[in-house]
Amino acid sequence: MMNDTFKPQGLIGRQAELEQICAILAADQDLMLTGVTGSGRRSLIRYAAHQGGAKVLEIDCLRATHSSRFLELLAEGMFHIFATPEERKLIEQWAAHYPLHLEQLSAHQTRLIWQVPLNNEWLILQALLQLPQMMAEQLRYRVVFVFQNFPHIRSWDRAGRWEAHLKQEIQQQNRVSYVVLATTPEDWVENSQIQLVSLLPLQRQEIETWVVEAMAAIGFKFEGDALELFLDYTQGHGGDAIALARRIWSDHHGFYRDEEVGVAASSPLKLIQLHHVHCSTLRLVEDLSITFESLLLLLPPIQARVLESLAIDPTDSPHSRVYLQKHQFSRGGSFQGALTGLEQKGLIYGATGGYRVAMPLLSFWLKHRIL
Repeated sequence: MMNDTFKPQGLIGRQAELEQICAILAADQDLMLTGVTGSGRRSLIRYAAHQGGAKVLEIDCLRATHSSRFLELLAEGMFHIFATPEERKLIEQWAAHYPLHLEQLSAHQTRLIWQVPLNNEWLILQALLQLPQMMAEQLRYRVVFVFQNFPHIRSWDRAGRWEAHLKQEIQQQNRVSYVVLATTPEDWVENSQIQLVSLLPLQRQEIETWVVEAMAAIGFKFEGDALELFLDYTQGHGGDAIALARRIWSDHHGFYRDEEVGVAASSPLKLIQLHHVHCSTLRLVEDLSITFESLLLLLPPIQARVLESLAIDPTDSPHSRVYLQKHQFSRGGSFQGALTGLEQKGLIYGATGGYRVAMPLLSFWLKHRIL
């Protein structure tokens, strides 16, 4: 069974961002939070909402393949957070004013359903977006409405009508704060009142403090060079740091199966050495290789080539003539488009991050695959 010690009980770093987001939500403002996968965006919002006593409603737009499915996700999310008898009674009263009703599936399961033509689904959207505001007003609490993968709406909302209405609601409702999670800032935010917070890689010291304490809690200790290698391999990426720490523990504790995991305070800490970190990293990326291979196959060829080049030969000046010639790229729109596409996908940081590959374990795998 996987040791749960490495699931952080609090945030790793991010205290400054947490305070900033808490202030934004307390001021009834809305937010776009950007960062790559594994940067801790959802955890940060959940902590901020908890501190403000707000309920969190999360919708992953990637799961919505069409408008009807989007409405289903909205309804499911609302029933997940509004589950008390008092809340359900208010929903039943509210639904009576719309072509909606509650269906009792079992003693403990209820859902909100509607039967309207496709061209009338717009009315259901408007009604569902008003529900969190109504609940918050009636019960005197706040709601944080989180949209993940928001741009995916455009895959089926070709006319942009639903997206425009959502953006309008984001800026109009009080007692409901909308949070849009994105990889990079979107242009429309510049012309809105939405606040923007961007998550950069964690500071080296923040990762070090967390992993040293987590390992000590189960009786392990890094040797100095092993800790440095761990920090080099994870490069401030919280998700990869947690995954690698778990793998090191999983690989290394097998040598001590005759002892309890979680030792007495007087017992000596078992050492994690340099080769333990390196071997565990190799095993971890091998397990992830199918995922990484699939990711590369989904990229346009020029983006795959640029990603590989930045992994094996990092640079903060990929546009330089020397770098372009070295890796046989042509200066022009296709190269810049590849950089922009990789940044939007969360695979590299942009200019402010020195064009570094954003997922350290992916970078490690690419280097060992190519070299």
